[in-house]
Amino acid sequence: MTPQHACRHGPNAPSTRACVRILPVCAGFLCTLLAACSTTDVRVASDASGAPVKVHGSVVLIDPDIELYEVAAGGLQEPRPQWTEAARHAYPAAVRELLATLGSSLLPDFLPPPALQPGDRVHQLLLLNQAVANSIVLHSQPGSDLATKNGRFDWTLGPGVSVLRDATHADYALFTYIRDSRGGEHTELASLVDLRSGQLVWFNLMRDDKGDLRDATGARATVATLLKQIPL
Repeated sequence: MTPQHACRHGPNAPSTRACVRILPVCAGFLCTLLAACSTTDVRVASDASGAPVKVHGSVVLIDPDIELYEVAAGGLQEPRPQWTEAARHAYPAAVRELLATLGSSLLPDFLPPPALQPGDRVHQLLLLNQAVANSIVLHSQPGSDLATKNGRFDWTLGPGVSVLRDATHADYALFTYIRDSRGGEHTELASLVDLRSGQLVWFNLMRDDKGDLRDATGARATVATLLKQIPL
């Protein structure tokens, strides 16, 4: 039986970090790969004719995985829960605002339940999304292209994405991972997945030392850059 999963919308929705914290993309891994870059190129899938795909359908924002830190004496990163909580409200609001201006059909944000079990299909899909994101980053580096891709952005999460389509009734899911340090590095990743096929249609990974997600103005600026060239 497929578990039931709650969809909630808006800044008053409860947090599900107990679930999501076990599923982070490895920040150290990403930062090591991107040490010489301020941002990676945006990746967009192509259709059968070779043209960039266009998104047609509804979009759901998957509960973003966000943590904010402050670089303390000695270079240690100290978690700042209040900053993180502020960002978890400001970022989704900024995303919804931007996608609305692009004319996207937005559905209520999807929050996984707070205690996913290892065998839960949503849990497995989030882990798969993490693994695929890591692979995209790895094989985007010079000399690391996969021969089977023939230079194309061709990645998929497979048919298991149906669990999110059933739970949200959306056509596309927007995933986000953010680790920002005040006084240090910012790592931000976003991907758009077609829930009908599993295809990753768009991907962006940024690394810089700017931006502030703690308020609406800063969140809008970050979202405008992170979601650039999203094919909506």
